[in-house]
Amino acid sequence: MSVPPLTELREAVWLANQTIVRAGLVTLAFGNASGVDRAAGLIVIKPSGVPYDELRPEDLVAVALDDGRVVAGELRPSSDTPTHLALYRRYREIGGVVHTHSTAAVAWAQAGRALPALGTTHADHFHGPVPVTRPMREPEVAGEYEAATGDVIVETLDGARLSAAEMPAILVAAHGPFTWGPDSGAAADNAIALETVAAMASQTIALEPGVGPIPDYLLERHFRRKHGPDAYYGQKRR
Repeated sequence: MSVPPLTELREAVWLANQTIVRAGLVTLAFGNASGVDRAAGLIVIKPSGVPYDELRPEDLVAVALDDGRVVAGELRPSSDTPTHLALYRRYREIGGVVHTHSTAAVAWAQAGRALPALGTTHADHFHGPVPVTRPMREPEVAGEYEAATGDVIVETLDGARLSAAEMPAILVAAHGPFTWGPDSGAAADNAIALETVAAMASQTIALEPGVGPIPDYLLERHFRRKHGPDAYYGQKRR
């Protein structure tokens, strides 16, 4: 297989990995970001266990989208690579994936609770409650664990009939968050947004345990002004 240079994709994915570090979403070497080149049939992903302050764009590993084999790079890819691959294969609109163990989002995942849409900050990024997966079963964990993690994410999104474009995040029960977007930079931005609204929700519920979700009409207005054909937030691209 002839592997293209992937220089721009490597730079973008390296930057996404650095972005989640600068945002305070990373402890030690936990977490990873990836991006896909669908024309080449490849993803580029952080190598397993490499400290972020030592990571260089050329260290990123290229993996075949169809069968997961390493096609470029001297290091082992992230152990979460099969999870990333499951998302890319199922949802063509996904161009980048990020996984972190950020504190507030992990707390919701460990509690096994979906993250409710309590306010407009949440609605700006996520079209409704961010779902949590079911707990993974013992045979799933004992077998191809990371691939099964991807499968349970897909099961949750598809079972709830959620669009990957309108719900670019999920909480894996007892594990942590995965986010995605049209590219790795957007996936990193969604990881930052998810951690922010998870912390806001925890503090809101501490102040008012009986708080309810944002009204649907307000959620729709805030989400649609940033997303979709009628979006008007920000500046038009030239």
